[in-house]
Amino acid sequence: ADAFPAALSGRTLVAAEAPGPLTVRGTPSELAGLAGQRLERFYRRGKFLWLEFDRDRIAINAMLTGRLQLAPTPATKRPPRTLFLMRFGSRAEGSAGVPGDAADWTRGADWIPEGDATPELRYRDPTQMGKVYLLPRGLDRTVPGAGVDEMGPDADDPALSLEVWRSRIRSHPGELKNLLRNQAFVAGIGNAYSDEIVHAARLQPFRKRGSLAPEEVDELYAAMRSTLPKAIDTLRVRVPPTFETEVRDFLAVHNRGGQDCPRCGKRITQTEAGGFVTSYCRHCQR
Repeated sequence: ADAFPAALSGRTLVAAEAPGPLTVRGTPSELAGLAGQRLERFYRRGKFLWLEFDRDRIAINAMLTGRLQLAPTPATKRPPRTLFLMRFGSRAEGSAGVPGDAADWTRGADWIPEGDATPELRYRDPTQMGKVYLLPRGLDRTVPGAGVDEMGPDADDPALSLEVWRSRIRSHPGELKNLLRNQAFVAGIGNAYSDEIVHAARLQPFRKRGSLAPEEVDELYAAMRSTLPKAIDTLRVRVPPTFETEVRDFLAVHNRGGQDCPRCGKRITQTEAGGFVTSYCRHCQR
């Protein structure tokens, strides 16, 4: 998510369109009212992306299949099933480069549009599962799943210390994979990375939280804190500028059923329940 502020913050929204209107929660007049507003902030909270303009806001919940494309110009071919797009103008100051508060890893990137460019941010979703919420100032429109009581701390929040983790996990029972995917416990972890985290911790995904020894609780925390940053570092190198693509071939176990476990060499087990794939090693995850 920190790639998009570098490319778009400080730009004025020229126009917003909804080729897939069922994806957008808002009215045509609210959509048209976004034009002329300056993008002040673009950030992630849990699984939601938030765009804050000088008056209104937008929330995007891409769910399982939604992706964002950063098109350098409106002439760039749109991906199939583009359901929402925002066309931006030049930065107010007309300068090139990234904003001063942009993430360090974006500095010097050749995919950052020039200051006078007119890039488009496009949302595509083959299954139309995700939603885009228009949030005009003064309108109280609910964004399901984004409430204060619906999301715990972000998985990468520095305030989520080991002590806080130990305290929070005591009040969340159930299987470990479901626990990690529970946004009210920790926000931002999905199906694939829950598999990766329990594998890194050498724990079975179907273990009950109540069966964990204190040291295993700590191992799960350490695995979360190491697995996610490593994945982010990999994706920052491999994904730009094609942010709409999905890169998963570096994962250790997720969706690799029948292949060799990279740690012990035994065959990875894979199950599917409720439409969600679970991949794990029966041999080195206890």
